[in-house]
Amino acid sequence: MARDQLEVLHALDKAKTQWYHVTAVVIAGMGFFTDAYDLFCISLLTKLLGRIYYYDPHTGKPGTLPVQVNAAVSGVALCGTLAGQLFFGWLGDKLGRKNVYGLTLLLMVICSIASGLSFGSTAQSVMTTLCFFRFWLGFGIGGDYPLSATIMSEYANTKTRGAFIAAVFAMQGFGILAAAIVTIVVSAAFKHAFPTPKFFEDPIASTPVQADFVWRIIFMLGSIPALATFYWRMKMPETARYTALVEKRLDQAAADMSKVLRVDLPVDNKAVSTVKAEDEYTLISWKFARKHGIQLLGTTTTWFLLDVAFYSQQIFQKDIYTQVGYLKQAKQLAALEETLDLAKAQALVAMFGTVPGYWFTVALIDHLGRFTIQLMGFFMMTVFMFALAIPYESYWRGQHKNHDTGKYMGGHNHGFIALFGLTFFFANFGPNSTTFIVPAELFPARLRATCHGISAAAGKAGAIIGTFGFAYASQSRHRAELDSGYDRPGIGMQRSLIVLAFANLAGFCFTWLVPETKGKSLEDLSGENDEETTTTTTSMAQAPDANNSATNGSSAV
Repeated sequence: MARDQLEVLHALDKAKTQWYHVTAVVIAGMGFFTDAYDLFCISLLTKLLGRIYYYDPHTGKPGTLPVQVNAAVSGVALCGTLAGQLFFGWLGDKLGRKNVYGLTLLLMVICSIASGLSFGSTAQSVMTTLCFFRFWLGFGIGGDYPLSATIMSEYANTKTRGAFIAAVFAMQGFGILAAAIVTIVVSAAFKHAFPTPKFFEDPIASTPVQADFVWRIIFMLGSIPALATFYWRMKMPETARYTALVEKRLDQAAADMSKVLRVDLPVDNKAVSTVKAEDEYTLISWKFARKHGIQLLGTTTTWFLLDVAFYSQQIFQKDIYTQVGYLKQAKQLAALEETLDLAKAQALVAMFGTVPGYWFTVALIDHLGRFTIQLMGFFMMTVFMFALAIPYESYWRGQHKNHDTGKYMGGHNHGFIALFGLTFFFANFGPNSTTFIVPAELFPARLRATCHGISAAAGKAGAIIGTFGFAYASQSRHRAELDSGYDRPGIGMQRSLIVLAFANLAGFCFTWLVPETKGKSLEDLSGENDEETTTTTTSMAQAPDANNSATNGSSAV
């Protein structure tokens, strides 16, 4: 490429927004819609699984999943996601984005259906089978992270690249909302068809036999959006940047992009791009460490710290709904009634906190920049988390304290829930979006999916710590007030929230390691324009000007 961009890549950077850009966002976005649906619907169903499979009449309480089983069911998909991000990120750089893209979606479809069909003659065998399929479901979901982000970044122009990648990730918000809505519809339909008494009226009859179909149907419905876009994923051409910079086939890159983006690019079968061997540095090399080591450290640490806090909040919210009075105590509800109420509460948080935060990022990221939004998001999350933590006990003054659990009950503390919702808003209008976007822009094409996968896997490591660690850490410091199944006191809810606030503050500090990527070409950001490259061609010199061909051959949406 010498120090000038190849014609095909320069044309992609300057091309107007076209219908295919929108199509690519929808195709990639539906993968993330499915990802979020599958990952977050489990939090709505663990209470129902406990009632169905682990009811013990001697306790006088509704059944609950044992601590270890709950941790496995809730977290095994995250473990699979971490592994999938590393594996498919590496594979996407080795075999190409398109060749691997359909495989991840197919794996998600199969495992969504298989999760709903989890079989076994005992509770333990059903949960073991469910965990097995949810691990592989997570493995497929993991592959969607680096591939979707990389594909969208390599298709997009410099002017709107941030908005396009953010729009793909923003489909997560709709996936979370869809999980809540589907749960509401399915549980309400079964509740209406099979009326049951409340637990305190008849403990056994409060969980109808048909409830076992509810969680299975909800899991299997997650396969529909992924299956609907499978054909279109298979029709997508390989990205021009992978074809030109990794496979060294400029003619094929130009031909592919001319077909889908309506850009009149020069197609020359004899065009060849060669990069000197010493410039083809690998991930494990001093040259990579010198050029991109600090950047990779920044993308991994910020994503890790964000997910420690973000997934801890996901675990925390079920307790919050009950504590602020939005959910009744389990004894006062039938099984499907409890599932329905929990889904309604999550739908409200998604509609007014989660979804708006994502789309604020889409609207403003190419104006404010990634760095500003991430810095602001971490700062506001820190502020609101301290606002929740420091006066934590004072929020519950005047409310009844349950001496069995040590938790305050019986009030509607709207101020607390508002602050809690704002932390979600600024997570999504902040680092939860930008940590996904930036790794898809910073690194060379031959290592882009791998580095994004490493960054995403660091995030999922934080999610695993947040999911498992917060559940234990937030336990009361008094042994008599521990939740059922916990045998060791924690540091308490207030101190746990303070730890999360400091995690957000650390994310704010590590953000300074990540450069701004707004408005710059991927090759300038990755340093590929600085690599000494020779290009041999017989007709490129007579090629039309890229700016004119990109402008004249494109049609704005």
